[in-house]
Amino acid sequence: MLTKRELLGSAALAAITAAATKSIPVFAQTNTDRPRFFAAKDIAEAGFIYGLPIVMNYAVMYEYAVDRNSGQFKAPFNQIKNEPNVYTYKDTAVITPNSDTPYSLLWMDLRAEPIVLSVPEVDPKRYYSVMLCDGNTYNYGYIGSRATGSEPGDYMVVGPDWKGAIPPGIKKVFRSSTQLSAAAYRTQLFNPDDVENVRKVQAGYKVQTLSAYLNQPATTAAAAIDFPKIDKELVKTNFFEYLDFALQFAPAQENEKEIRAQLARIGIGPGKTVNFKDLSLEDKLEIGLGMKEGERKIDEAVASAGKEINGWRISSMFGDSAFFNGDWLKRAAGAKAGIYGNDAEEATYPMTRLDSDGQALDGSKHNYTLTFPSGQLPPVKAFWSVTMYDGKTQLLIKNPIDRYLINAPMLPNLKKNADGSLTIYIQNKSPGAERESNWLPAPDGPIYLAMRLYWPRTEPPSILPVGQETWQPPGVKRMS
Repeated sequence: MLTKRELLGSAALAAITAAATKSIPVFAQTNTDRPRFFAAKDIAEAGFIYGLPIVMNYAVMYEYAVDRNSGQFKAPFNQIKNEPNVYTYKDTAVITPNSDTPYSLLWMDLRAEPIVLSVPEVDPKRYYSVMLCDGNTYNYGYIGSRATGSEPGDYMVVGPDWKGAIPPGIKKVFRSSTQLSAAAYRTQLFNPDDVENVRKVQAGYKVQTLSAYLNQPATTAAAAIDFPKIDKELVKTNFFEYLDFALQFAPAQENEKEIRAQLARIGIGPGKTVNFKDLSLEDKLEIGLGMKEGERKIDEAVASAGKEINGWRISSMFGDSAFFNGDWLKRAAGAKAGIYGNDAEEATYPMTRLDSDGQALDGSKHNYTLTFPSGQLPPVKAFWSVTMYDGKTQLLIKNPIDRYLINAPMLPNLKKNADGSLTIYIQNKSPGAERESNWLPAPDGPIYLAMRLYWPRTEPPSILPVGQETWQPPGVKRMS
């Protein structure tokens, strides 16, 4: 299972090792267009940075919508899967998962015809959103409380090459840049007793093909796809083969033409003159070195993203194609920090691995506190949360009270200090009965914390615009 943060990050080193140890017949170098050593290395470096989000997305899609035995399977294409419960440590397909809002998940195959998404009327007090994210990991549209309001409506999602009439009754059309695409529905859960109300909202989420929506005969089905199996071992040695496969469903946009042309020179994507798997040992060693350098640059970009405030890094790392504007390193850093993150206007994510003194957070060495001064809770129109992750895997951690976060809906049960401030106790062992209501269980090792501000306020004090914020998250402090 794809359970580790390094699941794709380690691909580069493994590619070098595999190339050096496996019996690979040397490919006859009759191709005079073969890049020089450093050119091939540079292409592989750029290709790894460009391709990491695409391959990560393919890995999740394979577990969720293709492999029924993955242990993470949700539903086949064009069928919605409602999860009435929040994510726990058992959910491992996506790193840094949100445990605030039960998900409904949909993978769409847009090759044959558009898909119509219908949403019910939702209580304005309950936040919900439908994030549309394609195979390039572009967030190309939103439905929900912030974007479209709480009223019911029908919305159409179309593929990159679709041309046709928009039926009456469709409120808006969203165009995916890839033929295979995802929709992630987030529905706010107020407390454990609220699950049945969430189920009722989810029951109103409808998905149908355009022909079904119009009560017309179905169009000719798209050809079956032979999806290559992917897991954390296979991806280490076959990274570029997965990228090659995924690109067939992603027509090149104008700002991709240059990188696509370079990738074709080492056997990846449309226009390739050789198969990547047939490259020589020398070529694969060059490419492995390039991938390793690409991995290093992505890790550096994650560590330095945005602005540091009190040990937290605040950045805007997710958006549509125009948002990234061909900045492949920014896109890769966002995917590695936490794939499928929201646009900043929908949710902003301060994240930290450091305490207020700049020291690494570690639950095996220290206990910590996070205190919001009176009247200075995160400023949001929906709600906020602080979520705990294992610092190595970026996954939720198993703990004795089954608590993965502390969030705004929990405020009535949290104890405030005499001055009105709110302290969260971040530690591996219970802080004692009198403080346990405010305990956020930590791993017995490195800690990764993510704050989420859903539908952040825009008027001061605000965390927006990112980099010019008038509200700042308080630092995590070591307890003496």
